[in-house]
Amino acid sequence: MNWLVTGDFFISDDHCEKDLFGPSVKALFADADYRVVNLEAPITIGNKDREILKTGPHLHTTKEAALPALGKLGIDMVTLANNHIMDYGWAGLRDTLENLGSAGIAAVGAGRNLAEAAKSLILDKKGLRLAVLNLAENEWASATPTGPGANTLDLRENLKQIQEAKRDCEFVVVIIHGGYEDHHFPSPGMVRQYRSYVESGASAVIGHHPHCISGYEVYKGAPIFYSLGNFLFTRPSPLESWYTGLILVLSLEKDREISWNLIPVLQSRTDYTLTLPEGKKKEAIRDELEGYSQIIADETLLNQRWQTFLSDWKGYYLGVFSPLNFIPNDHLKLVLKKLGLDRLFMRKKHYAEILNHIRCEAHAEAAKGVIKHFLE
Repeated sequence: MNWLVTGDFFISDDHCEKDLFGPSVKALFADADYRVVNLEAPITIGNKDREILKTGPHLHTTKEAALPALGKLGIDMVTLANNHIMDYGWAGLRDTLENLGSAGIAAVGAGRNLAEAAKSLILDKKGLRLAVLNLAENEWASATPTGPGANTLDLRENLKQIQEAKRDCEFVVVIIHGGYEDHHFPSPGMVRQYRSYVESGASAVIGHHPHCISGYEVYKGAPIFYSLGNFLFTRPSPLESWYTGLILVLSLEKDREISWNLIPVLQSRTDYTLTLPEGKKKEAIRDELEGYSQIIADETLLNQRWQTFLSDWKGYYLGVFSPLNFIPNDHLKLVLKKLGLDRLFMRKKHYAEILNHIRCEAHAEAAKGVIKHFLE
């Protein structure tokens, strides 16, 4: 059985009724036995009064835009565990599930509560029994025991979910939404985490969210793909990496290990039309992919990339936790930053206290609970 799995899919209303899929892309999907995309936005009406309190953009797509596009590729399943699926609250998620159901498209990774969101989707196809577990990092969309949202990244619970699925299925595929946007490498902690999923029984681990491609590795016989990048995402970006993605082809056969292939896919910068590159362009992307993979395989090189990332983003993360953010006047804050006076607010004792509340499990759990209640 040949499975196609892609990265992030988002189509805005201004691309409704446009055919964005080139002949080579359509042919690839037509030849597959099963097709999966990550639906990076609820299929709902984008009413302002439905928007949740969050950072970053609120994304939504309509059934008139999303369903025909998914239908043209014959999509069988969408993953919903991502940081945008709750942008319009339970109403938006409920609309999404209803719209997908009416189109005959299966969904995994989100539900009316955590138990529902965490359920694996079990497939019996061509004599194979396969489980798909979908989860996301905890960023604005996490379900709770009594509230709707996405299946959460909780290592202890995720390992139990994998082990439970493995008892009933020959293959368990774990699809994760997480990582660092526009960064081509996982952190060393992500590598350990994804490998632990394999150690608990995952047959393959597939990642997306960074909006750019990353490398892969084979760990204890199971492939790990750290980011497939964007598949179709009709929002502009100045970064070339935004427009390059990977389509994963998994070949599954009974009593045999998974085999696989990664196929580059390109979005047009002008109209977002998708094509499969050939010749030198295809080889350049494959060389890029192998370069990322070689760094991921080398612990020292990967740690060097991680330290570079921390250095590049130092200002952002220190700024997020700066007391300067207690000043409600944005114009005044901007003036202080331009004058370099924001550094007057950066006391080491202040950041030591923050680190202690993030690092200490008891403090972190309490702090998250208190802040959550305050925002509500």
